[in-house]
Amino acid sequence: MNRINPDAVADIHFEVNWKSSESVHSEHYEANNVNFYRDCMPEKLIARLDGKTTGDMIQIDFKPGIMVSGHDMRNTFDVKRAQFNRRFKSNGNIVPRVGRFYPKGILENISGIFPQNIQPFRCVGIENNHLVVDFNHPLAKSETHIKGTVKSVCEKTVDRGGSCNDWMELISNGPGMQTRWEKHPTDFFSDTPFKREDETPDDRFYQQPRFVHHIDENAVKLVTDIYGRFLQDDMQVLDLMSSWTSHIPDSVNLKKFTGIGLNQKELDKNTRLTNRIVHDLNQNPALPLETGSYDATICSLSIEYLIHPFEVFNEVARVLKSDGQFIITFSNRWFPPKVTRIWKELHDFERMGVVLEYFLQSGLFKDIQTYSMRGLPRPQHDKYFSENRLSDPIFAIWGSKI
Repeated sequence: MNRINPDAVADIHFEVNWKSSESVHSEHYEANNVNFYRDCMPEKLIARLDGKTTGDMIQIDFKPGIMVSGHDMRNTFDVKRAQFNRRFKSNGNIVPRVGRFYPKGILENISGIFPQNIQPFRCVGIENNHLVVDFNHPLAKSETHIKGTVKSVCEKTVDRGGSCNDWMELISNGPGMQTRWEKHPTDFFSDTPFKREDETPDDRFYQQPRFVHHIDENAVKLVTDIYGRFLQDDMQVLDLMSSWTSHIPDSVNLKKFTGIGLNQKELDKNTRLTNRIVHDLNQNPALPLETGSYDATICSLSIEYLIHPFEVFNEVARVLKSDGQFIITFSNRWFPPKVTRIWKELHDFERMGVVLEYFLQSGLFKDIQTYSMRGLPRPQHDKYFSENRLSDPIFAIWGSKI
């Protein structure tokens, strides 16, 4: 039986758990081909993994400053508003907003920063003629709890050339960006955040049914597993913005399963549904359902199309029973003509921040949690395998009705 040692290569599933002032967060990352001779990880983590074999799990707590660099007050400073290059992208005028992240390369005349630098920084204040920017990692002040599950271990056959991975840098690239800065709501909603390329009625765009999966098989399975955490036999469940498949576990037998979507043929093909309603939430966000009638609501791969999200969240809370769950999943693929402007502008983890703001600003949900999964392999038979060997990332947010 192979065990982890300096001459080993391993596949490890990492789970990073941490808390912010508004929610609990769980980040998952499938680290493949971890080379214990040349790859970088904290010494404490390497020591804990040493000697472990397939199926073993380790847990470790990190104080701030171990997983990522600790907070440094000198990394928060003023810049002149003119140093923010609003024409950084050729396709538009970028306006700085408090709480949002931008690539460091957008700032001009900063020592050591070049236009090619895409590492994110946060805008944390705006005055008349200057901005306050924060170059600290968004997890710089956070304690983290890390779990590592060894999926496989083998001895290296050759160690010539290749690359060196800093696994904590890869895992921490994004987490933290979904939360508020110092408890202040992030300004996602100035200007026209919900405008779209195609403003024609949605029922025209979705007139023809699309019987395809928009994410790969492994990502679909992950979404199903997430819903399996919450859905139980005899529940009454609402599938918001439903389609021809709902990604719920086959083993769950629901008492009532209502699908609200835009295409009758897609809804008819979804054999799990017990009730089917064609209804355009962007035309009328009011749900044609009784108050307090559902145990849970799910929304799969569609939240990015809502142009009245706050009204819809209020309606979801209305139709849920007390403590009923609202579970939202999404990835980084969408229909460009119909996705909202704000969604296209953001980092993947900032998109979780947008949905988190929907929950928080509604004031109708508690026990809010965010979840991310990255690094899973894409099935070899997937049509996009030649372009991307990794599975589509999955992000989820859920909360209970107050």
